Amino acid sequence: MKQIYILIIAMAVLAGTKTHAQGCVAIKGMSGICGRPADAKGWELNLTNRYFKSYKHFVGTEEQKEREELGTNVINHAWEMNITATRTLNNRWSLSGTLPILSFTRSSLYEHDGKSRHTTRSFGIGDIRLSAYRWMFDPKKAHKANLQLGLGIKLPTGNYQVQDYFYKKADSSIIGPVDQSIQLGDGGTGISIEANSFWNFSHKAGLYGSFFYLVNPMEVNGTSTARGSAPSATAKKYNTDVMSVPDLFMARAGASYMVKGFTFAGGIRIEGLPSKDLVGGSRGFRRPGYIISAEPSITYVTKKTSFNLSVPVALKRDRTQSDSDKRRSADSKTHIQGDAAFADYLVSAGITIKL
Repeated sequence: MKQIYILIIAMAVLAGTKTHAQGCVAIKGMSGICGRPADAKGWELNLTNRYFKSYKHFVGTEEQKEREELGTNVINHAWEMNITATRTLNNRWSLSGTLPILSFTRSSLYEHDGKSRHTTRSFGIGDIRLSAYRWMFDPKKAHKANLQLGLGIKLPTGNYQVQDYFYKKADSSIIGPVDQSIQLGDGGTGISIEANSFWNFSHKAGLYGSFFYLVNPMEVNGTSTARGSAPSATAKKYNTDVMSVPDLFMARAGASYMVKGFTFAGGIRIEGLPSKDLVGGSRGFRRPGYIISAEPSITYVTKKTSFNLSVPVALKRDRTQSDSDKRRSADSKTHIQGDAAFADYLVSAGITIKL
């Protein structure tokens, strides 16, 4: 039973880290947190730090290598700390709340005078999420496999109108909203749907899987994309003059193996931002796309504390067509598709403490 307990806790740490797409596809950290097994009650505190640097541009799955060679690429640095408190009510039900603290920088040429590289920044809390979880089978009996479902609400607590200076001329600057990828929030209230599962085929080895989807009914948040300037006629026509409030998704699956207090895991993870939302409209500016990663991780568990390190490495990056891309393509009779910058990998390190 002790080995099974540790495996479930390890899977909980894997599932509990939040998702943040590695680049300009603006996914602010969102994923599930798996509950504890039978007879575990009380509070847990999880602190997870994540970092990535995005700098490689893609249109579809084709990398725009010339952007990096010419020095015209966008470079994003993202740091995120997620503070999650979980209250286990009984052997089936648990509640959690996550507060993200975000720090972003974005350097580019095209947002400024096109000749000199300048940096815009944002820092503060992101969108808070509150969730409830339930094991669908009695953990006292379902030792080898179980399924946990979760339902939550994402609150618009993050600033979605962060502004900074843009240098349009060498000797002057204007102030305007920073790029969507480094805004702290999206301005909408969303509903999160989750599923976390495991299957142990021995006391040391098993499989895990999780799924997360954030439904954002709001279509746009009204934040300008013109960076302090007047929006173009084309932006107004195709509704890209203001930022969209997109849905988000994540899924992962893999295998884990326990050796004493360590659990080694590896799997595949896909996360992204769709071009079309499940509920509400899909207009406004967004960079839809997805990234498929290989996700190795290691977890060490003690009696009251667990430590986790994972480094998802990109296998496939795809910047898909947005709603506005599709409409412009239909009107012009030519294929139009924007780009986005992605990272090669992401580093996530966390600690979970039983209080």
